[in-house]
Amino acid sequence: MSQEPDFIKDLNKQQQDAVKTTDGPLLIVAGAGSGKTRVLTYRIAYLIHQQKAQPNEILALTFTNKAAREMKDRIIDLIGDEARHLWMGTFHSVFSKILRYEAEKIGFDSSYSIYDTDDSQNLIKQIIRELNYDPKEIQPRTIQRRISDSKNELIMPDQYREKFVHSTLDDITARIYEIYSNRLQQNNAMDFDDLLIKPIRLFRENPDVLEKYQDRFRYILIDEYQDTNHAQYTVTRMLANKHENICVVGDDAQSIYSFRGADISNILNFKKDYEEAVQVPLEQNYRSTKYILQAADSIIKNNDKQLDKTLWTDNEEGSTITLLENYDERDEANRVAGYIRDLKARHGYGNNDFAILYRTNYQSRVFEETLRRKGIAYQLVGGLSFYQRKEVKDILAYLTILVNPDDDTNLLRIINEPSRGIGNKSLHQLTSQSRSEHKSLWDVLTNVEEVDIYGPAENSVKDFVAMIRGLNRDLDNGKSLVDVTKKLLEKSGYMKSLVEENSPKSMTRRENILELQNAISYYEKGNKNPSLANFLQEISLITDTDKYDEEKPAVTMMTVHAAKGLEFPVVFVVGLEEDLFPVGSRNNEDVDIEEERRLFYVAITRAERDLFFSFCRSRYKYGEEKSMMRSRFLDEVDSGVVRTETGASINQVQNRYQEDSSSANNWDKSVEYDWKKPHYSKNNRKSRKTTIHYDGDDIDRFQVGAKVEHNIFGPGKIISRTGNGEKTKVVVFFKDRGRKTLMLRAAKMKVVG
Repeated sequence: MSQEPDFIKDLNKQQQDAVKTTDGPLLIVAGAGSGKTRVLTYRIAYLIHQQKAQPNEILALTFTNKAAREMKDRIIDLIGDEARHLWMGTFHSVFSKILRYEAEKIGFDSSYSIYDTDDSQNLIKQIIRELNYDPKEIQPRTIQRRISDSKNELIMPDQYREKFVHSTLDDITARIYEIYSNRLQQNNAMDFDDLLIKPIRLFRENPDVLEKYQDRFRYILIDEYQDTNHAQYTVTRMLANKHENICVVGDDAQSIYSFRGADISNILNFKKDYEEAVQVPLEQNYRSTKYILQAADSIIKNNDKQLDKTLWTDNEEGSTITLLENYDERDEANRVAGYIRDLKARHGYGNNDFAILYRTNYQSRVFEETLRRKGIAYQLVGGLSFYQRKEVKDILAYLTILVNPDDDTNLLRIINEPSRGIGNKSLHQLTSQSRSEHKSLWDVLTNVEEVDIYGPAENSVKDFVAMIRGLNRDLDNGKSLVDVTKKLLEKSGYMKSLVEENSPKSMTRRENILELQNAISYYEKGNKNPSLANFLQEISLITDTDKYDEEKPAVTMMTVHAAKGLEFPVVFVVGLEEDLFPVGSRNNEDVDIEEERRLFYVAITRAERDLFFSFCRSRYKYGEEKSMMRSRFLDEVDSGVVRTETGASINQVQNRYQEDSSSANNWDKSVEYDWKKPHYSKNNRKSRKTTIHYDGDDIDRFQVGAKVEHNIFGPGKIISRTGNGEKTKVVVFFKDRGRKTLMLRAAKMKVVG
């Protein structure tokens, strides 16, 4: 065994224990911000350095491509280029790679297509129509979700009928599930769930193949183990059964994906599955201040299902958490935007230091509008993916057919896109022929003269087939992927149709297609042996988190689910109201409050230095204003680390909106931080230096948000106010002198705007 590497000294005692416990099952309970990524990378580097395994004998599974890339880069920095031979990636990418090698053993070709959720739903929609149901009544999305849930529980079509046929929808789902599975096989295609369950079938039907991969992967490491579902648990346990050198890293307090099939019992029961398992807790938090950690701890201790750990930190105490009480969602967005501006001015933060986290995607709209209006750049994570845009999916469908012409779903998408005179009647005849003869649609197209369709349509089909074959010859002859794509765009007429449309929308679509060409070029230059099949596989497995750009100078807006694994100096957790966060019951099923609480815990622990909670007293839902109740979770937070700023009245909020819209170019739109707003006189609204008329006593002029002039300190703005009467104090941020706390009765200061 080699001498211990110097990099071990970079770790604390618990981290060293996790890295140096190399043999046998190991459970690393890694609290938020405790350095789990460092431990995983150092452990892999340590295994290689100590000659416990060669890089290609180590399997490391993550949940995002971004995490896998970052980990591999770190390992290369530690031990050199030999780490490039690691089997490291997401569950889907690693097992799709294995399936490429072994697909023929389960009746697939190695060039199989990978269907995303949209592709799956389109195929299900076709099947629904074939069964003479209305897709508006039997929704493809609902059926797809039921099939996906069943697959993740390893319930196959024949088992589904036995277990779940209790209603009409169950019966319809069972029929569609069976046809859907057969159609995927006929199309030489797999959906995302198949990438996890097909390896299980492969290993069960081929024990020699299982043994081959058991021998190859002498050490298995799994990140975010609390997020694994039953299929992931089963396939990794099969691989680990021979050597049992399995190391799982996770935090039960961050298990938030049950809606995707994640099963928290996988991590809670790990020591039951592996009786010899060693458990190492990582408890020192390196990310957050003491106050933020105290808030997180006070929340999560209310859950019953937990593994034993106590987080602590040597970081500074930090600022107290600010709880914003708002009148409505517009007031909420304005105040958040105001704090962003203020913190940037006072602490030198950049836009990318801020994150606005919410429970559901629809909450982003009002924040988008507000940040745009105030000139604050933002990026929205979790919106429509670039690769989900129609024009991009169309070109990818063309490219997919070059690799896998048996893929009926993608073939139907582009056979008449753009229009080439193959109408619905002709398509119906072609697909009916393929179903009756149990052939792929491509086989029917290549013998179209045997089908009784309209003459011009037959000629168009022949031209289409000739185009695809010509492009395939170019690929076989070694023509670059970029050149083949350019030729495809020309021969198909796709680019020409967008040019002829000549609208702003068509111009945007053309730009997106050019960006796709850039992606293909980037892939081609970055790979020694580029192939179209590998490119299509890579982009099919891209996630929202992979697309997040932490260097972009923009405020990040995303759901809490999407934020998992990320960290930001300043975090706003907004919409903390009952039936929103925690979410209300759905589909007549009670919400899992413990998981919602874990989700709140995840939101809190994304923050490094400053944390804000926010809720509204009213909110528009379904076009009507609804009264809201603050989240129960706010009452569970340690009150010693939170200060509350109460919200505005309806008149004050409405005045604020009017000011925002009517004088956007004439005054500083930094948003006030408290519930009271000076009343502007109509006659002086355009003047920034005119004394404003107020109602009430003189002392009432000095409200939060008011601009002031001090005899000594110069111009400033009131950012908080406490006390009453003669004991009233204000905190003012002066442009040239910084933050000052003043007694109002003694301050030589006047309101100027």
